[in-house]
Amino acid sequence: MITTDNVFSNSDITVTYEPCVCINAERCARELSNVFRNSVIPWIDLDGDSTEKIIRQVKKCPSGALKFNYNNQVA
Repeated sequence: MITTDNVFSNSDITVTYEPCVCINAERCARELSNVFRNSVIPWIDLDGDSTEKIIRQVKKCPSGALKFNYNNQVA
C-alpha cells in the first residue's frame, strides 16, 4: 500500500480522504474496521479487505470526505 498523507493506494484503487469535509459520522470505521481504523496510523489500510468492499464503503460516506478512483482505467 502506498500512502501520502490523505491518499491511500493499492494495486486496484486510490482512496482520498479530506479531513476538513469529514463530519465524523464514523460509519466507515464501524462498518469496515479492518480498513478504516481509528487507533492506528495510517488509519486507512487498503489491504484490510477486498477492493469491492472498500468501494462500497467509500460510496456510503455521508459527507463525501472519502473518494476513490480506479488506478488502471481504460478510456
